[in-house]
Amino acid sequence: MNLFQKISFISHAGLPLNWKIECDALTEDDWKGIARMIMDYETRPFGSVEGIPRGGIPLANALQEYATEGRPMIVDDVYTTGASFNEYCYEHYRTMSFDYNPKWVVFARSKPKDRTGVKALFTMPSHATAPIKISSIGI
Repeated sequence: MNLFQKISFISHAGLPLNWKIECDALTEDDWKGIARMIMDYETRPFGSVEGIPRGGIPLANALQEYATEGRPMIVDDVYTTGASFNEYCYEHYRTMSFDYNPKWVVFARSKPKDRTGVKALFTMPSHATAPIKISSIGI
């Protein structure tokens, strides 16, 4: 199984996408390495780790050894629109702006919205909405 796949599918948010990040391709050792990388950047303590089903579960398991005290860390494998985080936080905490908890994803297909507090280990570049027009001034 390949981590990066050229297939068409519909995202959790209902978007048609032309390629997939298939985190089921990652091994337990891969997840442990990713957890270690996240801990090189996460400075806030957390008392437990909650993985958004289903993709966040392996990451939550790998991060659990770093839990000490405080609020739970919420994690997922891939962020596309933030719909999974919003739904999970609303379902479990009755809020969509649960930004006082540490939140992480491995891959972000787009930059996570600032107000969510979601951090991404790897972020895809954003699409340009319009071509940049460069003009020169005659001298």
